[in-house]
Amino acid sequence: MDALMDTVSEINDVFWTYIVIPLLVLLSLYFTVRMGGVQFRMIPEMIRDLRSKPERAPDGKRAISSFQAFSISAAARIGTGNVAGVALAIAIGGPGAVLWMWIMAIAVSSLAFAESTLAQLFKVKDRTGYRGGPAYYMQHGLNARWMGVVFAVVIIFTFSFSFTMVQANSITEVVSNSITTASGDDEAAGWLAPTVGLALVALTAAVVFGGVRRIATVAERIVPFMALVYLLLGLVIVGMNLERVPGVFADIIGSAFGFEQIGGAAVGTAIMQGVRRGLFSNEAGMGSAPNAGATAAVSHPVKQGLAQAFGVYVDTLIVCSVTAFIILVSDPTYGEAAGAALTQNSLEANLGSWSLHLLTFIVFLLAFTSVLANFYYGEANLRFLTRDERAVPVFRVVVLGMLFLGAVSSLDLVWGIADVTMGVMAVVNLLAVAPLAALVVRLLKDYQQQRRAGLEPVFTRDQMPDVRGVQCWEADRETAPERS
Repeated sequence: MDALMDTVSEINDVFWTYIVIPLLVLLSLYFTVRMGGVQFRMIPEMIRDLRSKPERAPDGKRAISSFQAFSISAAARIGTGNVAGVALAIAIGGPGAVLWMWIMAIAVSSLAFAESTLAQLFKVKDRTGYRGGPAYYMQHGLNARWMGVVFAVVIIFTFSFSFTMVQANSITEVVSNSITTASGDDEAAGWLAPTVGLALVALTAAVVFGGVRRIATVAERIVPFMALVYLLLGLVIVGMNLERVPGVFADIIGSAFGFEQIGGAAVGTAIMQGVRRGLFSNEAGMGSAPNAGATAAVSHPVKQGLAQAFGVYVDTLIVCSVTAFIILVSDPTYGEAAGAALTQNSLEANLGSWSLHLLTFIVFLLAFTSVLANFYYGEANLRFLTRDERAVPVFRVVVLGMLFLGAVSSLDLVWGIADVTMGVMAVVNLLAVAPLAALVVRLLKDYQQQRRAGLEPVFTRDQMPDVRGVQCWEADRETAPERS
């Protein structure tokens, strides 16, 4: 097992250092410049467009709204990556990892905008509304179905298998830590992990067999509430330790640029951990959130692009920062990859043992909704690979098995495998987004022109007749634009 972990770690270091990070940085800067800093200047539009109302789906029921699509993607983003991932980044990379998380989030939100705008443009209809994502814009936008097949296989493995295991593993960790703290035992009983795994399987099965509407409904209700509770906990702890906040900022900046080493973490380690864990959390550029963004019934593709860019800010600049400050004001021990337990212990040190158990409940719900989103991402891409409906229930059963396996697996190995597959997925997606940049720019200009004219932006495919492969956006799907 140690030899396997060493091999996985070496692959990750080389792959991320020389391929993934340079590609992310270059394309993020390219999209930021070419779109005039869309992620900065259109923040009010991001919030405004979340309130748009959906149309009716082909089955007569209401289609997925912009906010519901945002909630599905937020369910995947806001999970154990915000609690366990940030803790791992700080424990290994020192406080400097936090600054690199922030920097990358601001930069890659331009990619989040681009990929979800493309997902909307090239989405397809299904019985309950729409579905789409990178596999679909690879096939219809680039005329490269082979590339879509590669991406679909990688995202199924990454999200439905690897990331689902990560979420289950972190749930088991926080439950075990909570129970051992309450009981006073040094180690959790051997039956605990299998029991948590079986409970997760039962709860997840009850939701995922109801389809995307049920997933969207659960995510819409749970994610905002639990994120708010977690945010309030963090603000309380920061308020209790205001005198330490200036020192925390100094540690973050000093460690990030190598002015001082904390816990032996060099600047390279801080960058690597910050970028990896940040990307795992906000998912920008990976091609995952577009699968959720494509489900929304909106009047213009740019609306979901803006919504998903805003999701990066919510995830990293707000929720991840809460975790960082909870840990850093508590004088943590660096160099120990403690995962979610480090966040739990920091909460307990400030608020008492009751807060540790509350965080267990929060992590459970957030990780549970992440599992649901992971299911949907995999299922949407399975439907890209095959139209055989018999494959869907088989897929759901297999992923439920992976969920149980994650609950009883090694944390280090699960995180290591997730790093590899996440990097592969990001590279494949970015190689598809780059050549489609001109379409994103055209759509953004059209949206801005309509807004400047005082109109509610509406897009139909006859506005871009030269673009082939657009499956939806018929001219009669919407009435003429109304003044907003």
